[in-house]
Formats: sequence, C-alpha cells, structure tokens
Amino acid sequence: MTRVIMQRALRLLAALPLCAGAAQSSLSAETTIWFDTPATNFTESTPLGNGRLGAMMFGGVNEERIVLNESSVWSGSRQDADRPEAYKVLPEIRKLLLEGKNPEAEALVNANFICKGAGSSNGTGKGQFGCYQVLGNLHLTFPNHSQAPVENYRRELNLNDAIARVEFRRAGVTFTREMFASAPDQVMVLRLSADRSKEISFEARLDRPERFETSGDGQNGLLMSGQLDNGLGGGGIRYAARVRVLNRGGEVSVRENVLRVRKADEAILLIAAATDYQGFAGRQTKAPLAATLDDLNKAAKKSFKSLRQAHVADYQKYFQRVSIYLEPRNATAASKPTPQRIKAAQGEPGDPGLAALYFNFGRYLLISSSRPGGFPANLQGIWAEEIQTPWTGDWHLDVNVEMNYWPAEVCNLSELAQPLFALVDSLQAPGARTANQYYHARGWVAHVITNPWGFTSPGESADWGSTTSGSGWLCQHLWDHWLFTHDKKFLRWAYPIMKGSALFYLDMLVEDPAHQWLVVAPANSPENHFHLSDGRQAAVALGTTFQSQLTRYLFTACTEAAEILGIDADFRRELTDKRAQLAPTQIGPDGRIMEWMEPYKEAEPHHRHVSHLWGLYPGNEISPETTPALGVAARKTLEARTDEGLGWSLAFKALLWARLGEGDHAWKLVRNALAPAYGMDIRYDKGGGVYPNLFDACPPFQIDGNFGVTAAIAEMLLQSEEGRIHLLPALPEQWKNGTVKGLCARGGFEIDIAWKDGRLIAATIKSSGGGTSHVYYAGKAIMLKMKKGQSVRLDGTLSQP
Repeated sequence: MTRVIMQRALRLLAALPLCAGAAQSSLSAETTIWFDTPATNFTESTPLGNGRLGAMMFGGVNEERIVLNESSVWSGSRQDADRPEAYKVLPEIRKLLLEGKNPEAEALVNANFICKGAGSSNGTGKGQFGCYQVLGNLHLTFPNHSQAPVENYRRELNLNDAIARVEFRRAGVTFTREMFASAPDQVMVLRLSADRSKEISFEARLDRPERFETSGDGQNGLLMSGQLDNGLGGGGIRYAARVRVLNRGGEVSVRENVLRVRKADEAILLIAAATDYQGFAGRQTKAPLAATLDDLNKAAKKSFKSLRQAHVADYQKYFQRVSIYLEPRNATAASKPTPQRIKAAQGEPGDPGLAALYFNFGRYLLISSSRPGGFPANLQGIWAEEIQTPWTGDWHLDVNVEMNYWPAEVCNLSELAQPLFALVDSLQAPGARTANQYYHARGWVAHVITNPWGFTSPGESADWGSTTSGSGWLCQHLWDHWLFTHDKKFLRWAYPIMKGSALFYLDMLVEDPAHQWLVVAPANSPENHFHLSDGRQAAVALGTTFQSQLTRYLFTACTEAAEILGIDADFRRELTDKRAQLAPTQIGPDGRIMEWMEPYKEAEPHHRHVSHLWGLYPGNEISPETTPALGVAARKTLEARTDEGLGWSLAFKALLWARLGEGDHAWKLVRNALAPAYGMDIRYDKGGGVYPNLFDACPPFQIDGNFGVTAAIAEMLLQSEEGRIHLLPALPEQWKNGTVKGLCARGGFEIDIAWKDGRLIAATIKSSGGGTSHVYYAGKAIMLKMKKGQSVRLDGTLSQP
C-alpha cells in the first residue's frame, strides 16, 4: 500500500466523529430513531433510562402517557424455596441415569428436586417468588386546540445525547417536548414549551394498575406511594414517586390527585422515584419518601440547561467511546421513519445503516439500564408496563442475562457489567445453601432463574428448572472481564467466587461407564429434550456437551487465575487432573456436534437453544482454525437448527456464524433479527424480528435479543482471545466500506478499523496496560509488543507505515 493510500485511510479513521456536534450532524441515520405518529402501544414508545429510573414516552398530542419504571420495584421477598435434604435422593437419581433410565430419573427430580412452592410447569407461575413490575404511569392531558389538525409531527430519540423529543404544529403554534433521564441528578426531566407565550396548559395524573395512592404534593406536585406484595401474604417493598412542576408564567394548582398548569410559557416536570429495597444493589434507602423529596429539591435548584448539560456529559462519556459507519448507505430506506425503514430494509440491497443504528441502540440500552451500583438489566432491561411482567422480568441464567452483557466488554462499556458482578456475588450465600441441600456439595450453585431476593433453587420443572449451569456461566463473565481488562485487583475479588463455583462442579462429577469420562450428573441441555431408543422422551441426562464445555472453561479459568495470583497450588493440580478427564466435545454419526453424551434423537430438531455450541461462543474451545473438524461439525449443527428462531436465538446464531468466519451468513441472521415483528409481517410461531421502536421481539419484548445482535455486529468486525486479535474476521460482502472506532479486544487493547471495497485499509491498536498480541487479517499475522498507553497503526498488509 502506498503512503498516499495509507494517509487517506488514517484520515478516514480520524474523521469518524466522536464529538457531539459532529456525530449528530454526520451520523443522524445511525443515531436517530424517529416516528411521524404518536405511539399507540408500548413497543412503539420511546425508552429512556439512567440505569435506575426508566420511562417510555408515547408522544400523544391530546394525551401524553409516560410509563415509569424504577429498577428495584419488585414484588416478593426473601423466601426459603430449597427442599431440605433433597440430596438424599441424589444417589438414586444418578443410579437410574447410569442405568439409562432417564425418564425414571427425571420423575424423581420432579418429585424431589424442584423448588418449594412451585406453581407452574413453565416457569412463569404467578410471580410467587417475586416479579419485576411497572412503577406507574404519568398522564398529561392537553385541552388546547383539541379539534385543530396536527401538522409536521415528529417524535424522535437521539442516541447521541439520550434525549427524546416530540414536536408538532397545531393551530399555528409549534409545541415541543424534550425528556431525558439524568444519572447525575437522579431525576427524569420533561420540558414542555411552545413558540408562542401562554400556550402550555395541561392536567397531570399519576397511577399504576394496583397498590397505589396519589395525592397532591405541595402546591406544584403529585405524590404516588404504596407497598407491593411480598409473596407471603404481607407487605413487601414500599415505593414512592413524585412529580414537581417548575413553570415560567401561567398558574399551577393541585386539587386532590390532579395537577393543573394553565397558560404557562414553559413547564418543566421533574420526576423522582425510590423504594426501600435493602439488598445487593440499588439506593439502599429505608425512606423512599424522604429520598424522592431530596432528589426533587436538589434538581429544582438547577436550570434546565444545567440539568441537560450534566446528563449529556455523563451519558456521552460512555456512548461516544465507540462509533460505527457502514456502507453502502441505503438513502431511500434511511430517510423513512424507523418503522418504515425496518420494512424497507427487508428488500435488496438491504440497509447496513440500519444495522449500525441497531448496534448503537443496543449500546444505548445497556447504558440506560445498567449502571455501577445498580441492578443488572433484566429480561426487559428496566422497561415494563405490567404488574405481571412476562417471565416475571427476572434474570434467566441459561442464556438471557448473560446475553444482556455480551456487548459490554467488546463495546468498551466494561464498567457497566458491575451490576452483573454484584448479582453474582450476592448469590454465593444462598447458592451455597442450595448446593448443600440438593447435592450435598461444596461451593455454590444457581439454577435457571434468580431475582433480587437471592433465589438459587431449581425451577418448577425438571425439564428446564433443574439445569445447574447458571453459576458456572455467570463466572465466565468474571474471567472474561479479567481477559479484557487485566485488572488484577478485580481478579483477586472474583477468584473466590469462581473457586466456589468450581468446587460445586467438582462434587457433581461422576464417571460415565461407557467412556470413563467425568461428567456432571444430573445435567440438562437448557430447555431441550431427547428421545430414547424406546421412544420415551427425557430432558435430564448423564452429562451434556454444554455442561462439559462450561465446566472445562471454568476449571481452566480458575487454574489460570490461581496461577496469576500465585495461590492454591494443590487446588490447581486437582482442577488440571479433573479437567483432563472431562468428556470431550463429540461429533455424532450425522457429522454434527453431539448435544448429549449419546447420539439421542432430538425431540425438537429446530430447537431455539444451541447450547452445545457454547464452546464456539461465548467459549473458545471450538475454532475453524484450531479445531477444524469441530468447526465443520458446528457449521452442520447450525444448518440443521435453521436460520429461524426467537429474537435472542437469532442473535445467538448470528454470533455463532460470526465465530465461524461466515460473515454473509451472520449478516443474514442479523437481517432476520431486524425483520418487522408487527402487523402481519412476521409469523409469531417462528418469532424474532423487531418492534417499531427497535425493541427485540422474542416475542414478546425481550431485551436480550437487542444486546445479542449488538454483540454479533461487533464480533463480525473484531474477535479476540488472549494473545490473538482478529481484524474483520466475518465481514459481510454487503458491508463494502466502513469504519468502527473504539472496540475492545482481550488483553487490554482498544481498536479502530477502516475498510474499503471489503478490504482492510487501516487499523489503530492501543494498549491500555502493555503486552504482546498477534494480530491476524486475511491469513496474515504480525506480533506486537506494546508498552502501556502505546498506539500502533497498521495498513491493510498489517505493516506499520
């Protein structure tokens, strides 16, 4: 490559905007979600959040509905759901599994190894152990010009500054609403204005579907408070929500539970909320009434401009770490409102810019629903409109909460995974009790579902709820954080948690009589079933590929962590010895990766989970380069599972195809995930797609699909393992030109990449802590030995100009 071409490439990288003004002007199609009509339902509305407080803004003209959320609004309480001395039945369960009597073993699991108080076989129940719930609704009713036609309506969410805006013209007046959720000031802020004086008039109300009381709060506010159900017939969490109006001109009054504003020039609504949850995360206040009053009093002393500036600065310190630009741009599709753009993008040549928008939206959602000190993003992030949220809105540990955090490290949002780590830490004590009572094992375990109350018991049915992989999978995130950051202080904190999980799996190992391998028993391949030779069906097995891959990863991580820390030599030797005896990943007679230890016939050949490819992603034991036979078998496995599936399943498959280096196939799955999931445009029995506001449709709305596709797009552009960085490993043919800036690689590296006509033209690699890594592209490699803070620029041949 000539020096002139290289200089152009570096200018292209440098030109990718990171400042607010430049990003807003040149990347609007990649950072703006917009509509030309108000929302008519939840999945058309606009999400806002500061990690703890959330809102969904509908943008109605005559009536504005804003759904309000607070991350600790959970019913339920700490409950003993373990079955004392269940472990006494474990020998018989294992005996039956060793004899090949899986249905009989499963019957014993159902009788003895599910949680106490189980109320449903599908895991939804009635939220008897707790359910994430809506905080409430803020309703604004506008009497002005109710019969006049509406012109120039536009509702948008700017991902660059995390501000929602509604604007329309009516009866000669242009009305504007701006709303954001401020992390620095811990309030949500809504400004109502017009281009003519005395035009802001409305009535405001606060409510929720149950357990609330609303009253006036001084001369210019409303207070809603109540207490949730604790699941035991008594009182649970207490909550409070306040709204205060700061008006310029006009009059404000409160009568009973209605707040009225008349003929103001401008009105600013401040919204605060809190609960008295005491646990592993959140505000830890016992006085939500006092806390919300304090929030409002502090925010009310500041101008709208200062509140807005503080919010934007806080948000952009996360969002602007990464930028993405993909060509060719589909100008026709990009010019349309987002719901129409989604539909237009299904035709040829597609819309790579929509993928960039979706990638940015995923980062926006993580920043908005997961902040240090708070709760992890749940199945719906923090956004819910119901009392009985789908699947109780909890944290599912057999792929869902893990998928929520797959973008965190690679997308330069490492510290936003702290809430997940806090959750993992909180599960040790209850998980140790569960491990002892069910398995008479050391260490700690978590099964498939958990919540803020430390639920670690099995679920309500053996075919899904007895899966013991939750704790091991969560620990993979701890080790991955170390791999990305090389933060030794974090590793010292995380290692005892990982060790506790490894101790549990050591005690769960039994010898498979057919091969003399060690396997975890009993085990499940999440939510999947198989047929025995006699035609009977079962889900509980003597070891599964997924569980063996996960256990092998955990043992390796603990061994390496202990070696780095210079501790536990005897424990390291035990793990190394047992790891060598674990069942390997097998290729079946049909050429596919075997899901179980035996080549059982699948009950659902197109099952939504692809758990036996965990070793391909997020694990690292399957690779087309280092294990080519397993790579071919993984490809056949994915082909057999098909390219259809639920929202999160499509995202997982896209990631797996990306790991195989199949960029065009990964892009196909991303496009499937971006199909319209409303009206008659998608079959609900197949699932997948997105709603008009870009929320993922499982269906129903489930945020893991948003995060999974975000991670998949990153994985198509950059992959890494300790000591290895792969540039553009799965670049689709349709992404002809592009730039991505700020992605992270394992080993403590930050990377910018530019390509043209499908070929790398420049990359900049910066090391945060110094170290050595091999960089790969198109069959070429270069070894970089870098100092702390050093940056290296490479051209398309991996040479340093």
